[in-house]
Amino acid sequence: MKKLDSSLLNMTLVLTVVALVSAGLLAWVNEVTKGPISEQAAKTITDGIRSVMGSNDIEVAEADTVRQLSDGETRVFVMHGVSAKGGKPLGCAVESSVMGFGGEMRLLVGYDVEGHVLGYKVLQSSETPGLGQKADTWFQKDGKGSIIGRKLSVNKPLAVTKDNGEIDAITSSTITSRAFLRAVNQAYAAYHSTLKDIAPAKCDGVSSATKKTVSCEQKPQTADEQKSKVVRPAAKKSDAKVSAVAEKHTAKGHADADASEDSPQHEEETDVHTGVSKVRNIVRVY
Repeated sequence: MKKLDSSLLNMTLVLTVVALVSAGLLAWVNEVTKGPISEQAAKTITDGIRSVMGSNDIEVAEADTVRQLSDGETRVFVMHGVSAKGGKPLGCAVESSVMGFGGEMRLLVGYDVEGHVLGYKVLQSSETPGLGQKADTWFQKDGKGSIIGRKLSVNKPLAVTKDNGEIDAITSSTITSRAFLRAVNQAYAAYHSTLKDIAPAKCDGVSSATKKTVSCEQKPQTADEQKSKVVRPAAKKSDAKVSAVAEKHTAKGHADADASEDSPQHEEETDVHTGVSKVRNIVRVY
């Protein structure tokens, strides 16, 4: 067989053929492995949810995506509503990600209906082996910086002792520890945001982000809800006051309106949140 001449045309043709064959093989391999990879990823999440919720006898709702602004960036959280076989809400498992010392760190954190941390699983980590990688076990139930069983609050997030918190940081890995706790706090904030427009006794509802059903429950009332209960009677009194003022204006009839047709008038309104009445100027046009 005659050897091809080392011309520019021949080299270009050979390189083109090799590139096309390589691209075809890669596309074929990607197509063949896409299904198994997707199934394995789904299995990892499913097993992870059972692990962080502490039970295998559960039902998991369709995943719901919530977007929140945190640290000046829009972050995406994947919510997995969890309930018992009988339908009783048990809480939610939330996928959260944050930048650690060595790169992105992805967590799956389980919360019960009252906001306690049931468990967590590190889905992805690029932290230093022997140091930051200890996050996989350091914050577990038997770890030195355990967060299991702690009740979270959006007003008092978890923090390491160096930041006046209560959690012991991983030895020589404070940055990783802070990133880990930030991911846990942000995951809870996303979970809590799906409950704010839902009755306290039960939070089976619709996420404001994707309009998909989230299955979870919140029995205790938040500080804001308790505050709104305190001021509610005052709001009712103010409503009565506004009603009296309205009747007074009605009794005056059209005489006052004709006398001051083009002049500023006053109208009283009540802040329903504080129960405080305010008077503002208005101009009526006839």
